[in-house]
Amino acid sequence: MSLFKARDWWALTLGEGEEFDQGCLCVGDVDNSGSGYDKIVVGSFMGMLRIFSPHPAKPDELTEADAQLLEVQFPEPVIQVELGKFVSCSELLHLAVLHPRKLSVYAVSGTAGNVEHGDQYQLRLVYEHNLQRTACNMTYGPFGGVTGHHFICIQSMDGMLMFFEQESYGFGRFLPGFLLPGPLSYCIRTDSFITVSSTRQVECYRYETLAVATDADTRQDSDQQSKSSGKRLTADWTLVLGEEALDICVPNTSPVMSSIFVLGERNLFCLKDNGQIRFMKKLEFNPSCFLPYASVSEGSTNVLMCNHNNMLLVYQDMTLKWAAQLSCVPVTVRVANFPELKGLVVTLSSDGRLQCSYMGTDPSFFTAPKVEAREVNYDEVDTEMKVLQKVIREATRTQDILPRAETEEELSLTAVVSSKLDEVSCAVMAEMNGMPVPSVTVQVKIRSRTAVQSPKMTVCVQPPLAITQDQFMLDSMGSGCESVVRFSAFLNGLYPPADMSGDIAVSYSSATGIPRVSQCRFVLPLRLVCCPSSAIKNGKYKITMDTNKPPVNLSDVFPDFSEKSENNDSSALGFQLLTGSRVIVLASKTSQRYRIQSESFEDMWLVAKELVQRFDRHFASLGVKDFRNSFTGPVPLPEYFETVDHHFELRVNAQKYQDLLSERAVQFRAIQRRLLTRFKDKTPGPLQNLDTLMEGTYRQVIALADAAEDNRERLIQAFVRLRSATHLLILLLSLWQGLSSEQTAILEATLLPLLQDTPQLGWEESVDAAVSHLLKTCLSRSPKDQAISLSSGPLSIPKDTSRLKKHITLLCDRLGKGGRLSLSSEANVSTTVMMPAGCESIPEPIVEQEEEAPLQQDSAKFIKKKQPSKRVKSKSDSSKESSKEKKEKDSTKETKKDKEKESKVSKKESTKESSKDKESTKEKESAKESGKEKTKVSRKSSVKVKEKKSEAGDG
Repeated sequence: MSLFKARDWWALTLGEGEEFDQGCLCVGDVDNSGSGYDKIVVGSFMGMLRIFSPHPAKPDELTEADAQLLEVQFPEPVIQVELGKFVSCSELLHLAVLHPRKLSVYAVSGTAGNVEHGDQYQLRLVYEHNLQRTACNMTYGPFGGVTGHHFICIQSMDGMLMFFEQESYGFGRFLPGFLLPGPLSYCIRTDSFITVSSTRQVECYRYETLAVATDADTRQDSDQQSKSSGKRLTADWTLVLGEEALDICVPNTSPVMSSIFVLGERNLFCLKDNGQIRFMKKLEFNPSCFLPYASVSEGSTNVLMCNHNNMLLVYQDMTLKWAAQLSCVPVTVRVANFPELKGLVVTLSSDGRLQCSYMGTDPSFFTAPKVEAREVNYDEVDTEMKVLQKVIREATRTQDILPRAETEEELSLTAVVSSKLDEVSCAVMAEMNGMPVPSVTVQVKIRSRTAVQSPKMTVCVQPPLAITQDQFMLDSMGSGCESVVRFSAFLNGLYPPADMSGDIAVSYSSATGIPRVSQCRFVLPLRLVCCPSSAIKNGKYKITMDTNKPPVNLSDVFPDFSEKSENNDSSALGFQLLTGSRVIVLASKTSQRYRIQSESFEDMWLVAKELVQRFDRHFASLGVKDFRNSFTGPVPLPEYFETVDHHFELRVNAQKYQDLLSERAVQFRAIQRRLLTRFKDKTPGPLQNLDTLMEGTYRQVIALADAAEDNRERLIQAFVRLRSATHLLILLLSLWQGLSSEQTAILEATLLPLLQDTPQLGWEESVDAAVSHLLKTCLSRSPKDQAISLSSGPLSIPKDTSRLKKHITLLCDRLGKGGRLSLSSEANVSTTVMMPAGCESIPEPIVEQEEEAPLQQDSAKFIKKKQPSKRVKSKSDSSKESSKEKKEKDSTKETKKDKEKESKVSKKESTKESSKDKESTKEKESAKESGKEKTKVSRKSSVKVKEKKSEAGDG
């Protein structure tokens, strides 16, 4: 709220129940009195037209009725009023009144009165135009450079600009790409019209372009004629705003350059007359209207702006100069000169509050009371200062954009999952593969600290998990109240879930009416989707995990699965999933390893996750703090890629079914039209087997729809299995390289960007883009790679998965070589990581053969720098085939035989070779020779290197 208030000089409330908008007010010498003072003209949507000549009330006057000069009731609403030279035979000002279907131009004249009632004013109609289209707004000016007269341009609700050259109709043009009308203004210097289209961009059309464009009576005719003949209407320039515009104004402040002011919903734009932005001011409030006017200082413009906080703000370009409080929210604002005071601000609200005010201040006679003097205790002040500094440090320690949540929320949620399964299952499917489907009860306690209104609880679990009820409408709760909600969760699909967790959200309104949301998460037990089984020590897919502690009894870690197990061996445990597959966990009796094996790769995810979590809890309960899980590799990428290929195949099939359905549907509709034409024919004729063709097409459509629906169900299952396999891969990578929680979160966001597939965006293209981004940023070889711009085109389904699989392989390889996942730009510094035993590195050059051009350059640089001996060797082989010297061949063979014996000598010689090879490459780059000469030089250098190798072997 401002410190100052706008001082009322004159105010009046117009009518009762009338509505006004931004075009309903104008000021000027409407009666052409020549005094230089303005009158106020106000029109309303109720059809009332009023003219005022305000002046402050004298002390002996009880009413302000004499300020109103004229009041006329029209049968139609008044949309806009303007003052200008609208009559051809006169240079006096006339009043233009815009109705929805009519434009009327009036002359206002005053007659001096001979009695005490004062002067008498009349409104005389000069001419009018009946509009064929509903009007929205209008603007006026000397279109085409005419002098001494003003033309009028009216914008209709369907996007047509109608030009009236005073008493005659000029022409009409439709705006291209029109949807909804926007504000309209005229720039005198460039003779152009500025508007804001529904695409949220400023568009400028020259009057000359509008005049020579193709004329049309209807929009359809204009579209046809613009394609066939005539000049098509195009904008002189456009500028994207990104928001709706409330008003446009072009003040005539400078003859050299015009400034176009556009008031948006959140910003104030100032443009040059060629469409370039002079400046832009971001507003911290919702504006209602504005008015630019000439400033005292040269080169700047003042702007009066009103907002919905009843504030009147004065800006000089971008600088706020003054702020004053108004008594209402104006919809339009003007500046007028009156006999006793010039430069008054005239505002009009939507409910008819007309106000003339100035931004002065009245002196205040308030005197602050004296404060009793007291002695200052410096020790207490010092202690209070330290406490405040500590609070400030704690508040500024976190640099989060969003404020931190309060320590104690108004509504607290606590979800407790029952440790035992329900005695009577609530599952929809009673059995799966001959095994009963259990359910478990989840109890949610809702406790309110303050009064909350209309709480609504929503529960969400990932399919194929389901719950008995997902939405609960709760009663309003008072302070300290507690409510308990129960529901059951169960498996409702023929495939295992990828996530056993669920989310609970309660939306409510606080005591002050502010909407809030409280959330919590719960995790369902593994017994919900599998049961104990006999441990068969064989499986197609196997994963081995290491620990740094002696092996433990699996029965102690999984007590809920060992009670009903058929095998009493504590080193083996079986998990039978309700969907049919079996997972076995084996513990080594001699080493610290555990093996997980199954006939399905993705089914091992839930058991592996549960094993890691239970190991952490088990050793934490024993007081062991240095326990660590690890994975020794190799990373099971071929098994993972099988799941990726299966999912991608189903996506391709879905697209094929969609295309076939579209073709058959077009064929079916064509046959229907043919049959309908035959049936409507007055002379009946043979159907020519169209009925048989229609029946066959109908059967094909039904069969394709059934196949597409079946493929969609299988695609949903395949995506859940792909999520399970991806979770397992992320777990293995984190255990393999010891990734932190932040790095694991980045990896999970990269490989699992979607919760479900959509026809517009699928898993393959999303993951490929994310992995490529990591390879070019934090996992890049050098900072130069980070400057490579990523492709900004739309993501689409790829032709195959070869590119995706190569990128994932390269990601794993760079992680294995010390790559570090980070969102910062300095994350490409590799760290030395000890490779676990039994882990083989992935051959990176093979992976990068068909990668993008930037990655090809990276791989080429990497091969050249890291493996110089291989390149020299390959070149020497080609030179050996062309040369006839047998000594080089014999020396090469001896070098290969004695390579293991004299490794130290070979290492030293290889460093010399690489240094000389670099020198030779520098000489080749500096020399400006042809390609043939360069190849000869490289062959000679390779021969010299081979000779040195042979000498080293002989030595």
